[in-house]
Amino acid sequence: MTLLWVNLFLVFIFAFFARYAATPRLTINAAVPIKPNKVLIFGALVSLVAISGLRSSIGDTGAYKRIYVINDFSWEFIQSQGDIGFGILQMLLKNYVSDDPQILIFTTALITNLLVVIVLYNYSRMIDLSLYVYITGGLFLVSMNGIRQVLAAAILFIGTKYLIEGNFFKYSLIVVLASFIHQSALILLPIYFLVRLKAWSKATVALVIFSFFIALGFDRFSVLLFSAIEGSQYGGYQDFNEGGASILRVVVDAVPIVIAYLGRNKLKKIWPDSDYIVNMALVGMVFMIIATQNWIFARFSIYFDLYQLILISWIIKIFREKDQKLIYLVIIVCYFAYYFYENVITLNINYRSDYFIW
Repeated sequence: MTLLWVNLFLVFIFAFFARYAATPRLTINAAVPIKPNKVLIFGALVSLVAISGLRSSIGDTGAYKRIYVINDFSWEFIQSQGDIGFGILQMLLKNYVSDDPQILIFTTALITNLLVVIVLYNYSRMIDLSLYVYITGGLFLVSMNGIRQVLAAAILFIGTKYLIEGNFFKYSLIVVLASFIHQSALILLPIYFLVRLKAWSKATVALVIFSFFIALGFDRFSVLLFSAIEGSQYGGYQDFNEGGASILRVVVDAVPIVIAYLGRNKLKKIWPDSDYIVNMALVGMVFMIIATQNWIFARFSIYFDLYQLILISWIIKIFREKDQKLIYLVIIVCYFAYYFYENVITLNINYRSDYFIW
């Protein structure tokens, strides 16, 4: 964990001073009034990419390396595996760059974290807080485990601009591109129309209530769902039985949304386009509620957790100015405690790298 702690410190410090060295945005109607220092943000990005891209452990990293080494990525093999975009990426890397599997890990880490940082740079009100929660909230670690899906989520995240503008054509192109990396990304096509509604509308409230009913009657719901996807590449999920997501995880997702609801009028005033971000975070919480019955549904929340990073950077501005520093500190402390509990006490994460001597 030592290098993960070092990474957390470096990313937060770089991003913190990047915000304090920010300059006003000159663009008319910019989402965020300030522009963080690019050089310092680049320093945070370098740390994220180095730690993620040069790892030799965590989650399914070893499995991806083995697949990269033992397979010949011909067109026939790629087409037989599904998610052809990721297969093409591996084929290009192995045939034209290097047959060392570390190049795959580094490339996916570079693309994923670069896309995440770019979007946060443009839409986060406090990018230091967003990147801090990106790490302490667990999504950075998930990116080293669910490599393909978080890569797909990062590609979708770039579509935030078109989601806010209401440009379905361009947004759908990005969704299709992401689906070549992980087919489950197609779920964002119908959800687009839901999240384009006004936040806290009857439809979004009904969605949350519906999720509770699904969680309560999960056995019947799961029969219908897995019957629908039987025969697809995700049909095997019906045999997935590793318990449900923790209630603590649901609480962590829910608190920023509850605050956003309580301060919805002020949030709308300071950021008129906040409805779409709130709705995306809300859908993520819905999946997490359902995931309390079967952890596999937490995979779908990955696509929406990135919007929590934007939302949490704005909710501080809901509070009175004299209270904002205290709320900022409370968020820092609470997420630090959650990070320690999840990764040290619960998961006992053991980070290893062949490139760092520590």
